[in-house]
Amino acid sequence: MEVSRNARHNELSPNWFCRWCLCLCLTLLAPGPVTAQTPLGSVATNGPEARVIIVADPEASENLVPVPDKIRAMVNRAITNLTGKATVAAAWSSLVSTNDIVGLKVLSAPGPNSGTRKDVVAAVVEGLLSTGLPPTNIVVWDRHSVELRLAGYYELQRRLGIRVAGSVEAGYDEKSQAYDTPLLGTLIYSDLEFGQKAPGIGRKSYVSKLVTKDITKIINITPLLHHNVVGVSGNLFSLALGSVDNTTRFESSAEDLDRAIPEIYALPILGDRVVLNIVDALICQYDGQNSGLLQYSAILNELRFSRDPVALDVLSLQEINHQRELAEDPVTKTNFTLFYNASLLEIGISNPHQIKVERLP
Repeated sequence: MEVSRNARHNELSPNWFCRWCLCLCLTLLAPGPVTAQTPLGSVATNGPEARVIIVADPEASENLVPVPDKIRAMVNRAITNLTGKATVAAAWSSLVSTNDIVGLKVLSAPGPNSGTRKDVVAAVVEGLLSTGLPPTNIVVWDRHSVELRLAGYYELQRRLGIRVAGSVEAGYDEKSQAYDTPLLGTLIYSDLEFGQKAPGIGRKSYVSKLVTKDITKIINITPLLHHNVVGVSGNLFSLALGSVDNTTRFESSAEDLDRAIPEIYALPILGDRVVLNIVDALICQYDGQNSGLLQYSAILNELRFSRDPVALDVLSLQEINHQRELAEDPVTKTNFTLFYNASLLEIGISNPHQIKVERLP
């Protein structure tokens, strides 16, 4: 019988700190970072597999604009195949209940063309609505409401009756579990402890009240988008840094991000609520990070579904490097430490040899 990650956590919660310490020790004792020169496949070739469904349709977009009917059909094919259910409603019902508040975490800062595309999100919303889930129980969210507005998500709110919210505007929960690390940075006005003076100020990153007090299940929907420091603006990056404050202390250093992103994602209030991860791979932007640089993009017309965020991020990073090679754009040295650390914390599978990809027409 398959045991959910949430169930395992509840069963082992008295030993969670010990397990975390063990994982940290393993990280410190590992023989250096896993890079492109030492591929993850050489670390281990046995163990559990991550299952990834990739669905493609060459007509999913026209002139870089998604075709809603095609996108809806792709989402429906992917979710029924991933869950093994006969109908779309049954497939979504296997992930959420009508009592849940489902948060669809998007990446909106890159804008409507390079960030998570609202037509993909709309297709997911329609699938969730088919279960009987009330529209007001669906929240499309990211860090800032202004970025969500510029990306077009408030149009979905008007059309479908769902909610749209920014985690920063919701405020941060000082009573819930926070991410605590000695690394200090400069607090900004939106951080909970901004302006406070006391020992230990600046050590913690607090989780948004949107997550702690409202949302009960999370679905990650991220674009296939390059990131200058960690390689890909993927599921781990999007949820971890989109959910907490005091993040500027991590963002300029690959080493700090490699450690902080998996540890933030592993907070039970975050990672244990994730039921599905989707990569919007209609377009792969292999350079530019948050800037919409479609000249550095390749049209794939794919959507990728998995319960494993790490496996999807590893595949996205491989795709970005592949597209850079095809475009004769310099491929930088790839550091897989973030994903290796995430696998140590049992967030997902980082070894490409343990990722099972199923491609659907």
